Amino acid sequence: MHFVDAKGILTGGGGRWGMNIYRGCTHGCIYCDSRSACYRFTHAFEDVEVKRNAPELLDQALKSKRKKCMIGTGSMSDPYMHCEESLRLTRRCLEVILKNGFGAAIQTKSDRILRDIDLLEEINRSAKCVVQITLTTYDSALCRVLEPNVCDTGRRIEVLERMRERGIPTVVWLTPILPFINDTEENVAAILNACAGAGVKGVIDFGMGLTLREGDREYYYAALDRHFPGLKARYVQRYGNAYALPSPNAEALLKVFRKICGDSGMLSTPEECFRFLNELPEKNRQMSMFDL
Repeated sequence: MHFVDAKGILTGGGGRWGMNIYRGCTHGCIYCDSRSACYRFTHAFEDVEVKRNAPELLDQALKSKRKKCMIGTGSMSDPYMHCEESLRLTRRCLEVILKNGFGAAIQTKSDRILRDIDLLEEINRSAKCVVQITLTTYDSALCRVLEPNVCDTGRRIEVLERMRERGIPTVVWLTPILPFINDTEENVAAILNACAGAGVKGVIDFGMGLTLREGDREYYYAALDRHFPGLKARYVQRYGNAYALPSPNAEALLKVFRKICGDSGMLSTPEECFRFLNELPEKNRQMSMFDL
């Protein structure tokens, strides 16, 4: 990893703000879109760029905002990758969010988030906190192939259950669904039933498939050659260089998705889930004034 002094930390606008404390990742997920050439990395993806002044920048930015809102993190780089164990920048940023009365929406694959569950609970009590966990395959052995350097699905489900115990709402990203790999009704049903059991508020899916761009595509295909010999040729024949690669089983998978989400009362459209993630109710903003 290497350290930089960033000029700013928040991106977005209109009451929707996000931040990436780190740039790059060490989880090694074979399908990672953040590797795409369009993001213009000038360093190796695993050589994580650390914005060492992120907490100070965030404090300055939040103090200047008159309207409280949700602050998101984790959309590009996981805030709980390996270096967070020693650096604790994510925790310091959460402390800043709590101090300033804002809400937090955190996306991760890592059980390291449990280290900060006390702080997440405080934020949720004073404003709102939503923890988002990505789940792709229920099979632990396959999970170690697809996402080799982070905890497996079983452990992530435990994280969801721990959050439920603390009253912290959760959202699951059921993406990507990889054609010919994890695109089975059994896999999708197992994940969704586990989500329902853990009291997940909503599940985000973008049509049961995968997207590939320059940079990401090459990395993914190299992984297919290592772990699934012959599968790359099948991809090329079916999809060419397409950006969107829907599963051949997408229609059947979506039926399973809608039924289980409907039966369990989980939000099931991206619009519903993002509305929940972005909403900081007025009553919570008022409560934070008294609690802080």
